Amino acid sequence: MKKLALTLFLVLGSLTIKAQGSSQSEQAKQLTWQTDMKKATEMSKKSKKPLLLFFTGSDWCGWCIRLQKEVLKTPEFAKWAKQNVVLVELDFPRQTTQTPEIKKQNMELQQALGVRGFPTVWFVTATKKDGKVNLEQLGSTGYVAGGPSAWLAGADEILKNKKS
Repeated sequence: MKKLALTLFLVLGSLTIKAQGSSQSEQAKQLTWQTDMKKATEMSKKSKKPLLLFFTGSDWCGWCIRLQKEVLKTPEFAKWAKQNVVLVELDFPRQTTQTPEIKKQNMELQQALGVRGFPTVWFVTATKKDGKVNLEQLGSTGYVAGGPSAWLAGADEILKNKKS
């Protein structure tokens, strides 16, 4: 009887842990990454949140993939992002095809912000002036060892610039 109870306890316990884990990963999957800067800028304006611009080589850059896995696809990041930023992915893939408009937009932003390596994450506020979008740079980061807590601490430090 003890064996049966112990087995039942272990099976139910593992199912509960699996359910919690999948709900956390579901939260991270629910994040929406914009690829169109015009749309992202409008969202930023409405929400009064800065833009997080993620410059990545999604299908070839090892550090980009590692940043995604260790930080950007975690429940901690998802919760933080929903409260603090509008997410924008600016991808430079080698295998995946992109529209000419997206390629052009991403290249222009890469040049405007002086992005030289991947991954690079810029935090910016966007304002429209005379029909043009101006990006005010708050700060940038890249891959940071230590998981979501270390990365988010750095991001929070950068976002303090917005409030001052």
